[in-house]
Amino acid sequence: MSFISTLKDQSSRTRSLVKALTWRITATLTTAAIAYLVTGELKTAAMIGGIEFVLKFMTYYGHERVWNFVR
Repeated sequence: MSFISTLKDQSSRTRSLVKALTWRITATLTTAAIAYLVTGELKTAAMIGGIEFVLKFMTYYGHERVWNFVR
């Protein structure tokens, strides 16, 4: 099965991982930008973004997998 076919399979673990990753990158950049605007500190903004990325990536992936049981 090709990578594109795997991404089109809505119950695929690979699709869930790619969706979680692309969303987390977008959301983390937004969070880091807001943190920088509030604190004015790049180091603090990067730390907040990094923590947020890891925690929410795992949460989203788990959420996505649970939804695959709902039919």
